[in-house]
Amino acid sequence: MVTAILFLFGVIFGSFINALVWRLRKLENAQGKVGKKYSIAHGRSICVHCEHELAAKDLVPLFSWLALRGKCRYCKKPISRQYPTVELVTGVLFAMSYAFWQFPIDSIASVGVLVVWLAALVLLIALAIYDIHWYELPDRLVFPLIGLALVFASLSMYAQSDLTVLTQSLFGSALIFSIFWVLFQVSKGEWIGGGDVKIAFALGAFAGGATESLLVIFIASLLGTLLAVPSLLKAGAIKGVKIPFGPYLITATILVVLFGDSVISWYQNLFALS
Repeated sequence: MVTAILFLFGVIFGSFINALVWRLRKLENAQGKVGKKYSIAHGRSICVHCEHELAAKDLVPLFSWLALRGKCRYCKKPISRQYPTVELVTGVLFAMSYAFWQFPIDSIASVGVLVVWLAALVLLIALAIYDIHWYELPDRLVFPLIGLALVFASLSMYAQSDLTVLTQSLFGSALIFSIFWVLFQVSKGEWIGGGDVKIAFALGAFAGGATESLLVIFIASLLGTLLAVPSLLKAGAIKGVKIPFGPYLITATILVVLFGDSVISWYQNLFALS
């Protein structure tokens, strides 16, 4: 029951993520000189093509896109498949976060940890989409994510009654941040972007420690190699082509938060390290 409810909440928040990313881009481009209709807090939902204000029947996550056959009711222009995809993915991740949570949910603090993680998921998914489209990780999303990461680490300490949980998380944050900062400085921003450096601090705190942070880097690099490089080789163009690394880092972090302990235990048992 809880899993199903979280899936529904995730689908709803997925709809919010789509609107958030589009409006944030409008705000970033206009440097704040936009009307209220693009306001994240106060603006009404509008079509991205004709900017017609949408009715409630047009805003039902998943079902409205299907009912409208992927086209705006008013201008008939196609609605990107990104919208139902993000809604569905967010719903699945919300449900998985509860189903595969690695720690007992048996106190107010432990419930708080999960709630903070779900809030962080909203920002993580929004950042991934933004980076895919525009090769940027905006500070308006990164800085709140860092704040949530620190709250996540602190609540995890209280939930487990273990100060080392917080210190390990902070060490993991410092480690991954330092690695990315060095890469950024050495390459002068060619190998990795400034947004990746800033988001790394938050991802390390969510991962939970030095080993987990290194696992994030490994999985992200592996995903980038398996998914991005073959496409570039096929297209015959690598030099000068930008690859958004943020989505891979974010995907890796989600996997580590949900399955990291199991992966590390499997690796240790495989090589008799524990």
